[in-house]
Amino acid sequence: MKKIELLAPAGDLEKLIIAVDYGADAVYFGGDAFSLRAGADNFTLEDMKTGIKYAHSRKVRCYLAVNIFPHNEDIQPLTAYLASVKSIGLDGLIVSDPGVIVLAKEIMPEIELHLSTQANMTNYKTAEFWYQMGVRRLVLARELSLAEIIEIRSKTPKEIELEAFGHGAMCMSYSGRCLLSNFMVGRDANRGNCAHPCRYKYALVEEKRPGEYLPIEEDRRGTYILNANDLCMIEHIPQMIEAGIASLKIEGRMKSIFYVAIVVGAYRKAIDAYYADPTHFEFQPEWMEELQKASHRSFTTGFYFHPPSEEGQNLQTSGYARDYTFTGIVKSFDETSGIALIEQRNKMTLGETIEVFGPGRQPFEQVLTEMTDIDGNRLMTAPHPQQALLIKTDYKVQPNDMLRTRKE
Repeated sequence: MKKIELLAPAGDLEKLIIAVDYGADAVYFGGDAFSLRAGADNFTLEDMKTGIKYAHSRKVRCYLAVNIFPHNEDIQPLTAYLASVKSIGLDGLIVSDPGVIVLAKEIMPEIELHLSTQANMTNYKTAEFWYQMGVRRLVLARELSLAEIIEIRSKTPKEIELEAFGHGAMCMSYSGRCLLSNFMVGRDANRGNCAHPCRYKYALVEEKRPGEYLPIEEDRRGTYILNANDLCMIEHIPQMIEAGIASLKIEGRMKSIFYVAIVVGAYRKAIDAYYADPTHFEFQPEWMEELQKASHRSFTTGFYFHPPSEEGQNLQTSGYARDYTFTGIVKSFDETSGIALIEQRNKMTLGETIEVFGPGRQPFEQVLTEMTDIDGNRLMTAPHPQQALLIKTDYKVQPNDMLRTRKE
């Protein structure tokens, strides 16, 4: 049985390295232009080369998102951009627009083409069309149910792969193709500049009562009628695999390395547990508990089993649940002394309980009993972002293990 691919977001080079180290089989990222996440740090050409080299050395595939819907003025710079990435070792391009596909086939004829979810691929006849166009992977529309995916799989050539979102933020617009951002603030979501107006707070105004804002619900804060819960399918890994999905995609190129580490690590454990013994697979509650330590909204299974409206959930805030604070990342460890070099990310205080987690290890808790700066000066607190610290750890740690503390 070919293992389902765990596909992780990489908003920048650091996130790519974390995704690889925490168990991704493949990563996707955007360059300086032409992807749908202009707000992410994204990759320079040199970053791409470095990231691809790092990923390939660990047998991880790399896909570049070029999934905007370009206007006329984008074509010439897009042509030059594709030529610049032609020979850097990419494993695939994620595309939405037929014109971009034409350009990619002209400039990079050997590149594997993946159809972005922005193209709203929802049926097997459309899948057949894209296959004839040379696309070899379809990122399915998030509006599809598992039953529909199973039917698409049964009626499409076996050479074409199906990719589906398994975790992350959802969009209130059809396949993410939103005009609200463009209309409200002049930022085109379909060219990578979404302002996320779906997360704004809204109220109802009656035309003869200007300035009188009426809450649509009985809530003093107003309502977030356009907002959406976060997708989470970790409890349904067997169903996704058995539906014929070849790649499980995690959303989040604008999320932190803390988020990427937690989510990739949890799904890695769940997928590996399934393949170790598919017949006796049992979901482990600690996988969900781990996911809840990352910043998230309420979880939903999206459209996989029934329309989200049938869940009876109503999101009343655009905020996230943030029960844990990312406090540091391990840079090195001295086994003789048990001292770890930490790059601090949020305030650390002597005497607080920290939790350490990392790829392939069980998290452990300990009280922070020893902390100095890089020169050996004892510290009671470390408030400065990215300060280098030396701390004593109870167990052996390794580079890219992370520290977190529970919020009180």
